[in-house]
Amino acid sequence: MATTEGDLRLSAAARSWRTALVIIVCGCAIALLSFGPRSSVGFFVQPMSREFSWGRDVFGLAIAVQNLLWGLGQPVAGAIADRFGVLRVMCVGAVLYAGGLVMMRYAATPLSLNIGAGVLIGFGLSGCSFNLVLSAFSKLLPLERRGLALGAGTAAGSFGQFLFAPFGVAMIGNFGWQTALMVFAGLMLLIVPLSLALATPPATSGHVTAVAQQSFKTALAEAFGHRSYVLLILGFFTCGFQLAFITVHLPAYLVDRGIPAQTGGWVIAAIGLFNIIGSLSVGWLQNRLPKRYILSVIYFTRALSILAFVSFPITTFSAIMFGAITGLTWLSTVPPTSALVAIMFGTRWFATLYGFAFVSHQVGGFLGVLLGGMVFEKFGSYTPIWWLSVLFGVLSALINLPIVEAPVARPVAQPA
Repeated sequence: MATTEGDLRLSAAARSWRTALVIIVCGCAIALLSFGPRSSVGFFVQPMSREFSWGRDVFGLAIAVQNLLWGLGQPVAGAIADRFGVLRVMCVGAVLYAGGLVMMRYAATPLSLNIGAGVLIGFGLSGCSFNLVLSAFSKLLPLERRGLALGAGTAAGSFGQFLFAPFGVAMIGNFGWQTALMVFAGLMLLIVPLSLALATPPATSGHVTAVAQQSFKTALAEAFGHRSYVLLILGFFTCGFQLAFITVHLPAYLVDRGIPAQTGGWVIAAIGLFNIIGSLSVGWLQNRLPKRYILSVIYFTRALSILAFVSFPITTFSAIMFGAITGLTWLSTVPPTSALVAIMFGTRWFATLYGFAFVSHQVGGFLGVLLGGMVFEKFGSYTPIWWLSVLFGVLSALINLPIVEAPVARPVAQPA
């Protein structure tokens, strides 16, 4: 049934210029562009803090707000995309994202920084990030192509991190942080034409099945009453906590340890590069191994890598090695997490239900960035947050083990 519906959706697009290859390529380009600037935001902490005499807690609060609103806005954007189609949501998201980068460029007070880097970019990401790309892939592509496409979309976001990290450092070093932000803003507007390839039909069009008739409230009640879904989103909290803390605070942490800023750029780039390998590998493996075991191994591996990183002296070599190992597990949680949501509940309300899972992820990100800045300002060290990341990694590895990988039981509709 799922394959047949996927083929029908794809065939409608294939009658035009939107072949499967075009859909995947354009979706990957959007993921690359949207993930690049926000993964490079840590490199703006020191130059902006020096210019305006801000503590790291000021910048940390703005990025924490960004992560939180990205998460809170995701189920709303997902519900609109599920109901009316992905295209208009992505276009609005791209414009908000670009506007936030421009306002960040002209921010001279903590309030304006919070509005630009926090509110506008946060809501912009909820409308045009890789989450909606994955939703479009799930709706437009047949089942047999979906796993690898989800991995490719996630890997593309990582490649954006790989490209934008050294590019951002070079732009800041040669032209200043103001110019770097304006260039980033211009690149975000490229998402608007690219999103044409990912346009999905409104929910009211096409054939209507029993699942398609499921209401928004019924879908939410079903999901949050399902034990495996709750466990999945609890584990996803850790992913957001670790990723946001490392993205924002690792460059400054390395500089504090005597490592050049350029090395921090290459560490973030290494995370992005190796996550391409990790995401594609997991996208391939999830069709062959239980997804709950894959997630458990990813979280436990992260915990071990952080433990090793903070337990030994920091050198350029150890920092880049940490980036490589971390990269293998960076966004590789996304393909199995999104695939489990689709397995449990189908694709009708996929963007919405994955959006609520992403809320948990971004609440973790909010706390990771915020606590990182607050703890550093109070104690002059990030050590407590590193150890908290280790604890959360172990707990998430255990939480994912009881997940049941099967469609939720629904009452069978009786003929009239």
